[in-house]
Amino acid sequence: MPSPRERRELDELTLVCEKGVRASQSAGRAVPEEECSLRTCFQRDVDRITHCKAFRRLKHKTQVFLQPEGDHYRTRLTHTLEVARIARTISRALRLNEDLTEAIALGHDLGHTPFGHAGERALNEIYPGGFRHYEQSLRVVDRLEKEGRGLNLCEETRTGILNHTTGQPRGSLEADVVRLSDRIAYINHDLDDAERAGIILPGDEPAIVRERLGTRNSQRINSVVTDVIETSAELDVILMSPDISEAVQEFTEFMYSHVYRNPVAKGEESKVGNILRSIWEYYVNRPEALPDDYRSLADEDGLERAVTDYVSGMTDKYVMDVYSELFIPKSWAVR
Repeated sequence: MPSPRERRELDELTLVCEKGVRASQSAGRAVPEEECSLRTCFQRDVDRITHCKAFRRLKHKTQVFLQPEGDHYRTRLTHTLEVARIARTISRALRLNEDLTEAIALGHDLGHTPFGHAGERALNEIYPGGFRHYEQSLRVVDRLEKEGRGLNLCEETRTGILNHTTGQPRGSLEADVVRLSDRIAYINHDLDDAERAGIILPGDEPAIVRERLGTRNSQRINSVVTDVIETSAELDVILMSPDISEAVQEFTEFMYSHVYRNPVAKGEESKVGNILRSIWEYYVNRPEALPDDYRSLADEDGLERAVTDYVSGMTDKYVMDVYSELFIPKSWAVR
């Protein structure tokens, strides 16, 4: 009798088209492992990412708005889950590997800093080697998780995580789906959050967006997802039609001009650089204050690299707690 994994691999010969990546044809892991009897290699990657510490920390990391008041604003975790759902829908319709797609989507932002892209820009200026969250996401799964052993993910998952922003190095069609789904997700949910915050009003978006994509979040996402599926169905690339691509491009430009660079929405971001730099320099000058696992990492990979790993992995709240502990005088009472 074939095992559940073997049955799933056989099913993939039908469910996953030749343009997709079938689990049985994976390039494998850097450290070979015995196969699981229940799960394919990509299913195991999904589980390893979902259960890792960096994934859990995403719930306390900024998506766009720093420390917003209210429970309904997106975090880096809810963004990740929305990307995963959009990507799986596209992959299923195109008969690509849903498990690989989900693994890439769930892992794509594991290396994101506290305070969103403001934190990424700050660390890029602070760390001499430069900092890019997609490279850090790969470092998280390769080096930082499991006390330095990493998650030992499949090569296809690793490549998809690395190229989710730039598309380089060229990965699978599943990776292309995640990269486009990331954009579909963030421009739509960030618009929703911006309206909730009163930064912009419903109907402020360009007319081309309302006319071609819709006036509600669900309409806009469905319009783009449907178009991607229909346009890419017979091709070896993942793309939108010219009409929808034009609308999405204007939508993206609108979000940058009215939300991502909005002085009200981003008014607190100027403080991020000073906070992160202060913490980073403190630990570089006092490596003995680092947690034990990061001191060990510093011995192997260098002090500045280890401090950057530590600071980039912090959640928004933890950064503020650390900053307060290190730099804010405590009150005291005279007895």
